Amino acid sequence: MSETKPAPKTVADGNTVHGVVAEFSDVDSLLAACERVRDAGYTKADAFTPFPVHGIDKALGIKPTVLPWIALTAGAIGTCTALTMQIWMNGIDYQYIISGKPYISLPAFIPVSFELTILFASFGTFFGMWALNGLPRFSNPMFTSPRFDRATDDTFFLFLDAKDKRFDEAGAKVLLGDLGGEFVEPVVEDDSPKKIPSFLLIGLALVIAFSMIPALLVARMRVTKSSSPRFHVFPDMDFSPAKDAQQISTLFADGRAMRPDVPGTVNRGELDWDVDFQTGIDMEKLAQIDAPRARQLVAMMQSDTEIGEGDGEVAGEESPAEEAVEEVTEEPQTEEPAAEEPMADEPATEEPAADEPAAEEPAADEPEAEMQEEPESVKEESASEEPTAEETATEEPASEEPAAEAPAEEMAAEEAPAEETPAETAPEEAATPAEAEPPTEKPAAPASLAPASGPTVDTTPWLTENPLTVDAEVLARGQQQFNIYCSVCHGMNGRGNGLVNQRAQQILATTWTPPSSLHDQTLYQDAYPDGKLFSTISNGVRKMPGYAAQIRAKDRWAIVSYVRALQASQNATLDDVPASQRKALQAKQAEVQAELEKAAAKAAADAQQSAT
Repeated sequence: MSETKPAPKTVADGNTVHGVVAEFSDVDSLLAACERVRDAGYTKADAFTPFPVHGIDKALGIKPTVLPWIALTAGAIGTCTALTMQIWMNGIDYQYIISGKPYISLPAFIPVSFELTILFASFGTFFGMWALNGLPRFSNPMFTSPRFDRATDDTFFLFLDAKDKRFDEAGAKVLLGDLGGEFVEPVVEDDSPKKIPSFLLIGLALVIAFSMIPALLVARMRVTKSSSPRFHVFPDMDFSPAKDAQQISTLFADGRAMRPDVPGTVNRGELDWDVDFQTGIDMEKLAQIDAPRARQLVAMMQSDTEIGEGDGEVAGEESPAEEAVEEVTEEPQTEEPAAEEPMADEPATEEPAADEPAAEEPAADEPEAEMQEEPESVKEESASEEPTAEETATEEPASEEPAAEAPAEEMAAEEAPAEETPAETAPEEAATPAEAEPPTEKPAAPASLAPASGPTVDTTPWLTENPLTVDAEVLARGQQQFNIYCSVCHGMNGRGNGLVNQRAQQILATTWTPPSSLHDQTLYQDAYPDGKLFSTISNGVRKMPGYAAQIRAKDRWAIVSYVRALQASQNATLDDVPASQRKALQAKQAEVQAELEKAAAKAAADAQQSAT
């Protein structure tokens, strides 16, 4: 005889029933009950377990959540919002060129679009989860049962919601009892007071009131003025030494905000010590016509070599100017007898040997005497000292004005005999170095580096050929670099109408210098060598800055090759086309010519018909 299973215990029904819950002691009985409830047609059932149970979702028949679709939709809305905002702001409402990019530049809009996509998707996931779970809820009816506390300990619960269309309280109790529920009870409404305590309302009001104080202080500061300094919460952030590239700074010993390259270092794989390649100049020819400038360029390329001040000479080498000074200053010593005669005859006037013929002509001495009158005491002192010819030749030019000597020397040179010419020129040559190099001034820059005062002829021996082997890879690299750095001003086709130039013309910029068209005849290779074009890219010209610090030398030469290709593309002839492609090009040319003639004939016929 089989034993009968005791009926499950129940509790009295309340006024408001939210569902029925049953207790199970093990996982297997819970999973079996969940499958029976699912097969019975219940769609609003839930299970509560102390730990995650694998397969519980399938057993209950829970469908996949729509939360991922909510997140996807919110993310797509964020992307569209970001793109619309940026297109309207930068491309329509307030057009502004940033780094030479178009007004509507999708690659530049990606960061903001990404941020808003993540932001909107996060909000959609967060608030979607709340909505799907019916949150927020201040109380859950499941917590009205003291037995439900064991759901986090050792008991499993199966709940049938009263909102299910198949729910019947009596039938649900019988079903859960038949499924092995050890204790079945209805879930009733929480009868605790629903009125919020007054102290919580007062506390919330105080929190809201105090939170408005910072906003009011900020609003007051925005509309008033104060003589007190700002309160810096993070002083290191407010007073950070942010400096531009060309500004001075007390942070470094040299006073420069921009850090120069470390001497003697070079990027890995870019050890190009060929100065011709780095400058675009034939250094051997330059050394023959302008040695100081050649030495300066070599020193600049080799960063571990010091450059002398003033004329750019390499430190440790003696400049030609100094050698010339030493040679000239030694010349008067060989002609002391010729220089002693005027000093013995005319010690009071302190005239050099070059003025001796001028003393024979009284008419020539009168203007000079009037311009160079000296006190009697000075004359007596000079007469008593009787300086030697060497001292006179080296010291007198520093005390006398060259402009005052010029009239007397010119008149004397016209009337002096031919044999006295060497005596006149020797002291004059000795005086030139002393006048050109005063002891208190720095040496002057070489003539090749000094700014020209008028139109000059460029004598720099530029490289006439590109040192790179021009092939498809080099041209592709040159096109890429040209489009990045050059097209913003010169345009993609090189005609000088890039985005920056268009913007300057649009706002009527008065200080803007329009970029040159690369198809100008003066910029072709026969008039503008490849080396000079390379130097222009490296060092800049007019408003154009130098790009030596941004573009590698090899890439600058690649740009030169691409510019030459651009120029050739605008002025190409049929002979420049490979022989294998000429026939196809000629056929295309004939086809286009026929279409043009046909269009011209039609236009002429229409014009004649309209005239009649």
